[in-house]
Amino acid sequence: MKTDSKYPRLRLFIAGRWIDGAMGDGTEVLDPARGDVIGVMPHASKSQLDEALDSAESAFRAWRSVSPYDRAMILLRAAALIRARAEDLAWLITTELGKPLAEARLEVETAASIFAWDAEEGRRAYGRVIPSRQPGVRQIVVREPVGPIAAFAPWNAPLITPSRKISGALAAGCSVVIKPAEETPACTLALAAILEEAGLPAGTLNVVTGNPAEISKYLISSPLIKGVTFTGSTAVGKALAAEAALGMKRMISELGGHAPVLIFPEIDVEALAVSAAKAKFRNAGQVCTSPTRFFVHESIHARFAEAFAEAAGRIQVGDGRDPTTQMGPLAHARRLSSIEEFVDDARDRGIAVATGGGRIGNRGFFFQPTLLADAGDDSLAMNVEPFGPLAVTQPFGSTQEAIRLANRLPFGLAAYAFTHDSRISAQVAEEVESGNVIINHWQASLPETPFGGLKDSGQGREGGIEGLEAFQTVKYVSQA
Repeated sequence: MKTDSKYPRLRLFIAGRWIDGAMGDGTEVLDPARGDVIGVMPHASKSQLDEALDSAESAFRAWRSVSPYDRAMILLRAAALIRARAEDLAWLITTELGKPLAEARLEVETAASIFAWDAEEGRRAYGRVIPSRQPGVRQIVVREPVGPIAAFAPWNAPLITPSRKISGALAAGCSVVIKPAEETPACTLALAAILEEAGLPAGTLNVVTGNPAEISKYLISSPLIKGVTFTGSTAVGKALAAEAALGMKRMISELGGHAPVLIFPEIDVEALAVSAAKAKFRNAGQVCTSPTRFFVHESIHARFAEAFAEAAGRIQVGDGRDPTTQMGPLAHARRLSSIEEFVDDARDRGIAVATGGGRIGNRGFFFQPTLLADAGDDSLAMNVEPFGPLAVTQPFGSTQEAIRLANRLPFGLAAYAFTHDSRISAQVAEEVESGNVIINHWQASLPETPFGGLKDSGQGREGGIEGLEAFQTVKYVSQA
């Protein structure tokens, strides 16, 4: 089978060794800009999964005893190596996922920053002393690592999301068995190679690939796994959470969203529309916090929709490796069919397709930046997350109506608001049901801030102080 000569050979990373998967099994990895096969992802056998689990359990017993300072030194070396290989990693992200190289470079820097943050935060796993009621009794609270972690990463942020899971768990003293997405396996394997070079003990990180449903069920059901971290769809996340609950395992999940944007009067409509289009079509809209449901005050709705459509229409779509490209392809053919369904539904309902609405070319997975203007609550795009280059607008009359629209769906990952009124800002911050409420800008997360959702958008947090705590358990010790 012909593959891209620059694309790495994909292997499993188990117990500190690079090994082939089961004979005859594999999944083709495609270049989404060209539709060509660039590699073959191996499938781990059950015996190889058992080896990964056993090595993670054995390595955990040693890794948890390594001082937080020494663990931090390894993670900091990994951060430095990520930065040193930024161009190679950016090329890998763009080749597997399709996003423009400029965006891929930012993802590499964010991944390095995540490792650096977790390295330092792991040194601050503070406990506390509780004053005793009785003389001679010492009461202390200590934080300890949960244990071996099963991690499942999606394709849309192929370096950032594995970095969050791996570095957070390692900083807390846990070992990890991670399964990357079948569309973007090489990015996670590149992180494993970097950590190996940085001095991470063998078995502390294991990377396995193969059938998602089979691997997730096998890993989560193992008594050796003590915690699970998953990023992906709400439906799959709920199923995995149910499996984890059977074993009383810690579950951290970042699931689907459908981010609302509340736009109030007295803002610069045209300038905001341009920045909104840039934020929306980042990574072709394949971002869990992507602003999608634009609720705009009725006095400026028409102006905003027109300006947004114009800005979207100017976006240069193409191969992410072309420096002139501003938006790359979708990750796979399934996303094309999905976005077409939203457009077809809108047209059937008489909703205006203000810009875009169709596939570009017949090679690769390209779709036009699309805006559906003035859509009703019953439209598909107002109820289901497109997870692609499609936005939808709807006017509102009052602040309370805007907040009701934002909270209408059972999701709460990210929400945005733009206003110059401090009273409205305070009301939005208090009443919008979302794990991340962002006012007057578009940055939903940073390495030092907690990230996660409410309602059907997940449970637990990654990032920030809370991200370290997610991989720790609390022990109370009282001694007379």
